[in-house]
Amino acid sequence: MTTLREWLAEGPFALGMSSGFFGFFAHCGVLEVLEQEGLRPSRVAGSSAGALVTGAWAAGVEPDQLAGELLGLERADFWDPAPGLGLLRGRLFRERLEALLPVRDLRHCRVPAAVSVYDVLRRRVRVLDRGPIAPALHASCAVPGMFHPVVHAGGVLIDGGVVDRPGLAGLRGADRVLFHHLASRSPWRRAGSDALRVPRRDGLVTLVIDALPRVGPFRLPEGARAYEAARRGAREALDRPVGAEVRV
Repeated sequence: MTTLREWLAEGPFALGMSSGFFGFFAHCGVLEVLEQEGLRPSRVAGSSAGALVTGAWAAGVEPDQLAGELLGLERADFWDPAPGLGLLRGRLFRERLEALLPVRDLRHCRVPAAVSVYDVLRRRVRVLDRGPIAPALHASCAVPGMFHPVVHAGGVLIDGGVVDRPGLAGLRGADRVLFHHLASRSPWRRAGSDALRVPRRDGLVTLVIDALPRVGPFRLPEGARAYEAARRGAREALDRPVGAEVRV
C-alpha cells in the first residue's frame, strides 16, 4: 500500500493544522519532520495554535527556529493581565510575533497562508489571507476569557477555533490536504463535541498522534515533551499506509 510519505511526495499538498490551546508545540514537531523530509506544503491554513505554526512557517520562520522560540517560552513572556474582556491584554504576545515574523503581510508569505478567526460582531468565521500577519495570528489565538478580543480587519476578532476548530475554512477547494488534528479535549469542550470529530472529505488525510501531553500556561514544561512526541509520531506516520486517517 502507498505510505503517507509516498502520497505526500506524489504532488503539491496543502497543510492544515487545528486549534488546541497550547498545541503549537506538537504542531511545530510535525512541521519540522515534514521539512526535514523535504515534504513542504504548497499552501497552509490553520486556526489558533495551528494558525500560529503554519502562519509563522509561511512567513519564513523555519521549524527549528520556531521550536527554539517555543521551548524557551516562559509565562512572563506573554502574561500581561489587564481589565477587559479576557485576562490578558495580549500586547506582549503581539510584540513577540512582530519580532519573530520576517514578513509583515500575508500576501508576502512564501506560500499562500489562510488564518481562521471568529468575528464576534458578525457572528461568523472569517478567513484572513491578506493584510498584516501579526494581528491576524494574534486574533486567531485570542482564546475567549484568556485574551482580550483583537480589533482588526474591520471586526472584533477572537480565536478561530471557537467555530472552525480544524482550521480548514481556508482550504476549501484544495484537493490534497494533510491535516494535523489535535485530539486532546480542551476543558471547555464537552466529551463527544462535534468540534472534536476528525473531519472527513475527499482528498483529506488526517494525522492523529495519540497521547500527546497537554500543555497550558501553567504547564509549559510539558511543551518539550509534546514537541518530541509529535516528532516521533510524525516520523512513524510517514511510513504508515495512507488512508482517510493515519493514527499513531
